[in-house]
Amino acid sequence: MLLVVLSGVSGSGKSLALKSLEDAGFFCVDNLPAELISPLADYALARNEPKVAIGADARAQESLGHLPEIVERQRALGTDVRVIFLDATDESLVRRFAETRRPHPLAVDGQSIEQSIARERRLLAWLAEFGQRLDTSGLTPPQLRTSVRDILAVDPLRLTLSFQSFGYKTGVPLDADFVFDARFLANPHYDPALRPLTGRDARVAAFLERETEAVEFVDDIERFLLKWLAKFQMEQRASINVAIGCTGGCHRSVYVTEKLAERFKAEYQVVVRHRDLEQG
Repeated sequence: MLLVVLSGVSGSGKSLALKSLEDAGFFCVDNLPAELISPLADYALARNEPKVAIGADARAQESLGHLPEIVERQRALGTDVRVIFLDATDESLVRRFAETRRPHPLAVDGQSIEQSIARERRLLAWLAEFGQRLDTSGLTPPQLRTSVRDILAVDPLRLTLSFQSFGYKTGVPLDADFVFDARFLANPHYDPALRPLTGRDARVAAFLERETEAVEFVDDIERFLLKWLAKFQMEQRASINVAIGCTGGCHRSVYVTEKLAERFKAEYQVVVRHRDLEQG
């Protein structure tokens, strides 16, 4: 049985992610106290439910501390347990609460939305490190659904390399383990013929390879990762998130991300994300 524990800060998209898993055939339960996870897993197993997803957040904060031992117990029973933590920048969270006009679930009288967000972050800081972290700040709903399903599609026993392009104008991804800045490369954006294209297009790739040090930059990142990935594997890390940034997240970072994914896909599980490509 595949058991997904979906958590994260309020406003990060947990409801949308849980709904997408329900649409994908998961048996879903939201806001479940941690101590009820094992009984629910037993119940689902008795019903022959192959895929179960549980939403757990700060509303059940008293029981969340038991989550690590519960996860280990379920894994010892042979259950494939994945913990996904959704996060977003404070600016994104404030905007989302303003748009929906919903109060923060941890709000108390006289406390601002920013104070409620900060309080929740303190409560869940340890959980963000325990699970696979996914920054939803710049993701559209379709991108969020795809990202969650990509995480679940990989083998949890093998290291996954997630290569992500982004634009600095919308901020560095919160879930990045390594960040590489490609803004020193000449920008194809200033060529009118290349501006509407992306780093996936052959003409943009040809420009970067002819006019810049893009190939050498990719070589250097590859050597760096090859040198240190074994250390992360020794720590039993499930995934490493490598973020490549440029100004808008459409040309240089996309090119570098795609080239790195090509080089590593033969030896590792590779997930590719282009956070700002649709917004570009």
